Amino acid sequence: MKGKLILENGIIFEGNMFGYLEESVGEVVFNTGMTGYEEILTDPSYYGQIVTMTYPLIGNYGINLDDVESKSPKVKGIIVREKCDSPNNWRCEMDLAGYLKQNKIIGLEGIDTRALTKILRNKGTMKGIIATIELTKSEIEQKFMDFKNIDAVKLVTSKEIHTIEGNGPHIAIIDFGIKENIIRSFKLRNCKLTIFPAYSKAEEILKVNPDLVFLSNGPGNPEDLQEVIGMLKEIIGKKPIVGICLGHQLLALALGGETEKLKFGHRGCNHPVKDIEKNKVYITSQNHGYYVSKLPQDMEITHVSVNDGTIEGMRHKNLPIFSVQFHPEACPGPKDIDVIFDKFLSLI
Repeated sequence: MKGKLILENGIIFEGNMFGYLEESVGEVVFNTGMTGYEEILTDPSYYGQIVTMTYPLIGNYGINLDDVESKSPKVKGIIVREKCDSPNNWRCEMDLAGYLKQNKIIGLEGIDTRALTKILRNKGTMKGIIATIELTKSEIEQKFMDFKNIDAVKLVTSKEIHTIEGNGPHIAIIDFGIKENIIRSFKLRNCKLTIFPAYSKAEEILKVNPDLVFLSNGPGNPEDLQEVIGMLKEIIGKKPIVGICLGHQLLALALGGETEKLKFGHRGCNHPVKDIEKNKVYITSQNHGYYVSKLPQDMEITHVSVNDGTIEGMRHKNLPIFSVQFHPEACPGPKDIDVIFDKFLSLI
């Protein structure tokens, strides 16, 4: 069945739809990973986004439910040059199209994804519609006006407090849309985890007397989460705090720093990051559209992006506070810098 991608700037790509054949509106972004489409589809940080895969063939090893990063796909749609209809892998449980259909996610294939990626790199991230029928100009404009992603964190966070037992340090995780492999990484270190919804109160978190407070990844603009920023200000100085991605950005804002939106974001599992202390470069997995543009007072930079020089890690000069912009848990991506979890725990 024919379908179209209509970009906010008026450019239209025509292709074939697959998965769940219902119109979708979202922010069109691109991911440069060669593998990992299962993890990308189910990463809550992609909530509200239509993801373009730059690698030309997607779906060749199918879908297995061991590799998902949340309970269901969170993307608004996926765009590929070519999908594989006959996956071949001993762990495969279903094909990509069937998985998308089951979870009511639309896909579009057969368009020039390299051309689309160049547009997003040159013009910046923009809204898009995967349309199943012809739309008038006024209908298109209205759909773009109606689309907002302000409540993304509310929609992907845990609904209630829950605990995962362990014999090691007690970590209070504030869930803004956490990936499963972050939880697995802490469990591997035998930590006890108490997971809190994003809009929990500071007194609720401090009441369990954690050894460490962890701020997770998640979707959207950190500046939209003013209530969360206020809560973090109440915890700073009372407990060691660490964070990844959105958690890193929120921590910067709570400490008096600033964030801005990147032109087209960092998304993929091949992003080089330099550890300033060790003078060593790691290849990392990344997924963010915002970054820390102004370092808070009393913080120092620990990691920087080799590609564009943006801040990828920061540490407080006096307090036990440390955060990173990249994803040390990988999934997808290399596990070069999994040691960051040990560094988190060293702050206790």
